[in-house]
Amino acid sequence: MARKWLIFFRNLQSILTNYSCQKDFASWNLLVKLTLAVAIAYLAPEQLLAATVRQPIAASVSVSQIQGTDSLQLFQTGKELYQTEQFARAIKVWQQALQAYQAQNDIANQAMVLSNLSLAYQQLGQWDEAKKAIANSLKLLQTDKAKNLPILAQALNTQGSLQLALGQPQQALNTWQQATASYTQAKDEIGIVRSLINQSQALQALGLYRRALVTLTTVNQKLQKQPDSQLKIASLRSLGNTLRVVGDLEQSQLVLQQSLALAQKLNSNSDIGAALFSLGNTARAQQDIKAALGYYRQATTASTGITQTQAQLNQLSVLVETNQLSAAQELLPQIQAEIASLPLSSKAIYAQIDFAQSWQEMSKKGKITASLPAIAQLSAIAVKRSQILGDKRAEAYALNNLGGLYEQTKQWKNARQLTEKSLLIAQAINAPDIAYRSSWQLGRILKAQGNTASAIATYTESVNTLKSLRNDLVAINPDVQFSFREEVEPIYRELVDLLLSDNPPDTLLNKGRLNVPVSSTVSQQNLLQARNVIESLQLAELDNFFREACIEANSVLLDSIADKANANAAIIYPIILRDRLEVIVKLPQQPLRHYTIAQSQNQVEQTIEMLRYKLIEPDRVKDVKALSEQVYSWLVQPVEADLAKTKVNTLVFVLDGSLRNIPMSVLYDGKQYLIEKYAVALSPGLQLLDPQPLAKKKLTALTAGLSTALIGSPYPSLPAVREEFELIKQAGVSTNQLLDQKFTSKALATKIDSSAFNVVHLATHGQFSSQAKDTFILAADGPINVNQLDNILRTRPQKSQDAIALLVLSACETAAGDKRAALGLAGVAIQAGARSTLASLWRIDDEATAIFIGEFYRELAKPGVTKAEALRRAQVAFLKQYPNYNRPNYWAAYVLIGNWL
Repeated sequence: MARKWLIFFRNLQSILTNYSCQKDFASWNLLVKLTLAVAIAYLAPEQLLAATVRQPIAASVSVSQIQGTDSLQLFQTGKELYQTEQFARAIKVWQQALQAYQAQNDIANQAMVLSNLSLAYQQLGQWDEAKKAIANSLKLLQTDKAKNLPILAQALNTQGSLQLALGQPQQALNTWQQATASYTQAKDEIGIVRSLINQSQALQALGLYRRALVTLTTVNQKLQKQPDSQLKIASLRSLGNTLRVVGDLEQSQLVLQQSLALAQKLNSNSDIGAALFSLGNTARAQQDIKAALGYYRQATTASTGITQTQAQLNQLSVLVETNQLSAAQELLPQIQAEIASLPLSSKAIYAQIDFAQSWQEMSKKGKITASLPAIAQLSAIAVKRSQILGDKRAEAYALNNLGGLYEQTKQWKNARQLTEKSLLIAQAINAPDIAYRSSWQLGRILKAQGNTASAIATYTESVNTLKSLRNDLVAINPDVQFSFREEVEPIYRELVDLLLSDNPPDTLLNKGRLNVPVSSTVSQQNLLQARNVIESLQLAELDNFFREACIEANSVLLDSIADKANANAAIIYPIILRDRLEVIVKLPQQPLRHYTIAQSQNQVEQTIEMLRYKLIEPDRVKDVKALSEQVYSWLVQPVEADLAKTKVNTLVFVLDGSLRNIPMSVLYDGKQYLIEKYAVALSPGLQLLDPQPLAKKKLTALTAGLSTALIGSPYPSLPAVREEFELIKQAGVSTNQLLDQKFTSKALATKIDSSAFNVVHLATHGQFSSQAKDTFILAADGPINVNQLDNILRTRPQKSQDAIALLVLSACETAAGDKRAALGLAGVAIQAGARSTLASLWRIDDEATAIFIGEFYRELAKPGVTKAEALRRAQVAFLKQYPNYNRPNYWAAYVLIGNWL
């Protein structure tokens, strides 16, 4: 029976992974529910031979008090020591219990104690001992698996936790699936739930957050039928934390409130403190600083030990982050005292390191150097304590932090020695989440020492390590604070800085060439690497946006299209660095070229922000032209002559940062807008998915939209949507229509799945945001967010050879006040599965939208006209033939993303 279950779960894993990366979450969810139902059908109440060490027990007994007691008492005492985080003492007691069970030839309890010993070794970071203990436990259990199923299941759970800690999430997932099978055979419902919760941790570490979310949701649905328990509290808390990770902050808050209410009902102080702590983290993610601080303060009062300290540390980091330095200063002595009183453990060391980091950041912001020796001493103590424990992860992390202090004080030799030691340890124990930080820090130190070649190599190593992590790191190590913007993005940009640093900005300034693009002699190898690094950053941004690591597809490098015999497209890659703007250009059948503009990031972003503001104002054409001419001089003017020589008629921009917020079509050369000379398209990455032109057969479109306002919705009616659909028909496009109340998410999914068409046209309100949860389109039954839209649109390519060639979003806009909102637009374009996406950066007049869309389709229906050229012609028509709509705020809003052919 056990073998059958093992085969079943291995096959299940393969099927579920396939469903996830194909975005078929309906099938995934159904299969999980069926699996759990089958498992629970075999269940009946049965107690384990020995309780797991995760049950909270407050008592503490010293080793001297237990001499002469029997083996069971030794085991129980070790459990008490473990629960009070006295791991080293727990190990000594359990070793005595193991010897007693060996003397009794008690195989089952030997295996049980060895499994618990492995957990204790894991807490101390003693990985070799942990591996030996669990291996011996499982070996003992091979003699009679059927008899020892409960202990086998517990041992498999322990092995899974070890594999996850060692950075082996796929192996951990496999092991926890085996544990689920064993718990099922043992008819242990609670064990099944625990192993499924553990599986969700592995899924998150693999970057499969939505799969983890579905698993936890299913678990909680099953637990609702069970009596209230600490397991239910923990499961709700895990679900709430996972919802926060995937960006569903409102639901995260709601679920965590449920966990808190249940903990209060059961009067579980430890769970109350943990729930308040998690609520603080969610409030912090919501940018609700006041609420976050309130939750952290309550958690500090409600909890004890490490949870109390972690709440204080998060409170401190929020205060430092928001420049409330006086309040932060008041917390320092209290936290220092709390950390000193913690029992020696890995979590205590991480707390000490995090405290040192916040204190160090305070010293930077307050420009106080007097505290640096005390911070260095604190970090050195953390290093020493980790060495005493034998916790290599904590040691590597502490060494990296100490090296950072020496870097801050420019003591390069010591900084380099400590950082190199940290890196060696992190690599030896396979800790990529620490290794990438150490590589980055070492690269900065080498750069400061003038060793550019070694710095590039080390930065490259850091970027490659980040790639191997496959996700945004938030689930890799919960004891380490993490911010994508602060701890991932700068690595990519600093590496590009090194690769392209042929003409340093200070040299350009000294020559009086601030606004004059300067060509460089950077090697082709460096240009190619710099471009690939920026692509990696853009993909990492999208992974972070979706909280999903399945953004993979067969792709074609844009260069291969530009180098075709009859190619007429040039590709422009602007890269915004801290102190300058770099531009890489690919012309047809020519090597890459590169030029530098000595405009700082602040200067570039201020110009872009002002241009975006002027664009949406109807009477600021003069200002728009002036600002657009400035951007034109940066991005296009340096290659104007070469574009003419190579007969280029299409410009493809791979935009970076704030440049994504403005349409390139509006760039102005002093006489003409860019679209008067070139068709313009955008690519969200350096690679293009499936670059095929529209099929020569007649265009067929699924048109869906809302012309009337929804009750209670803040969005106004769009009466011209009906006219828009009629103009599409008049352009010669065959349409299949869903209008107003007929346009629901379910109806859209049904049409997508069953109808034959190559264009999907959605005329409705929508919003693009830097947060996936705030990126949506509006249907009659409510918002369809980007993940739901992704799931709906992805069904078609799986069942039809006619993939969606063009997705049109005709009434959407980027979220007001969100400087990174265009990330949501790129996310929709990538995940929708359409070869091209046409969308608006801001909402324009309803009537103008209908006319513009009519012009676009009229041109698109003509033989031989590319999508980019059809857009160009529609924009030029508005500019020259429609006096009421010839200002840029009417025609420039639309951008084409993806395949321009």
